[in-house]
Amino acid sequence: MLVRDRIAMEEARKLDTVIFDKTGTLTKGEQGVVAVETAAEWDETRALGVAAGVEGDSEHMIARAIRNAAAERDVRPAPVSDFENLRGLGVRATVDVRQSGAPSSQPEPESGSGDGETVHLGGPNLLERLGIERPDEIASFADEAGSNAQTVVYLIRDESEVVAAFALADVVREESRRAIEALHAMGIEVVMLTGDSEDVARAVSAELGIDRYFAEVLPEEKDTNVARLQSEGKRVAMVGDGVNDAPALARADVGIAIGSGTDVAIESGDIILVDNDPLDVVRLVKLSKASYRKMQENLVWATGYNVFALPLAAGVLAPFGILLSPAVGAVFMSLSTIIVAINARRLRGVDLSA
Repeated sequence: MLVRDRIAMEEARKLDTVIFDKTGTLTKGEQGVVAVETAAEWDETRALGVAAGVEGDSEHMIARAIRNAAAERDVRPAPVSDFENLRGLGVRATVDVRQSGAPSSQPEPESGSGDGETVHLGGPNLLERLGIERPDEIASFADEAGSNAQTVVYLIRDESEVVAAFALADVVREESRRAIEALHAMGIEVVMLTGDSEDVARAVSAELGIDRYFAEVLPEEKDTNVARLQSEGKRVAMVGDGVNDAPALARADVGIAIGSGTDVAIESGDIILVDNDPLDVVRLVKLSKASYRKMQENLVWATGYNVFALPLAAGVLAPFGILLSPAVGAVFMSLSTIIVAINARRLRGVDLSA
């Protein structure tokens, strides 16, 4: 790990709550489309083509998963225009639906000859913002996916009709399970933040044994949740990797950024986990506690020599026939420095395994 703030390293020993962002931190962030459900006259191929077109320029992991699913099925992304990112909600674009779902091996039709429709792609927060109800088949599909800890995103036409839903699965890191168990053994509460649905958050929390979670959290709400826990008197560490995590990382008592995350998150973190391993959070707390113990031990060593050797060398007990040569006192002071340095070096032998 890289320590950017020494005070944060010292404060880590006092932590009683660790917040993890779910995607890319507790999970690998490598999602894939595992199922598609359509409604109305739409079919799976057409829905994938439109969704892949809308997500054509996005680097978000959900966008990559949808594009990869379209490519695997030889579906050409539909041409789009007027693309707009809806922060914390999803995306919106105008799509040439005539060309959606065509095999990529076919030549592209001439531009300007199709009809444009406004489509949205996003999660539950987008449905709530638009005030749209899901068709029964889409709702049943989403409920089942949520019970399996899968993320569901919806394709919406004309701000009024859900025409498809995509279920995406994210792989939980094996290290996350071990890290949470180790933190619990140290008496530290584990909290999860996610923008995913309540069902997904509940399933992942149950799988990993997480104490508390906040679901459907918008980007600007992450630091608010950190502040809420701090207002309860908790000493909080935040672990995250994305641009949206930066305010929460800055707000936390100890901000821990994942090394593979965005530059903004890394700049906002006090500690950088170079190996992207949640178990390093456990090692950080152990190292902080071990370092503090060494501080206390070294303070005792240094103070002990000075409290006894200096007065003796100054002749405080000379009337009683006890006198320490100043030269010997100087040797004792040098010896205390050597012992302190050796004791500090013993930190290398501390077991930080989780």
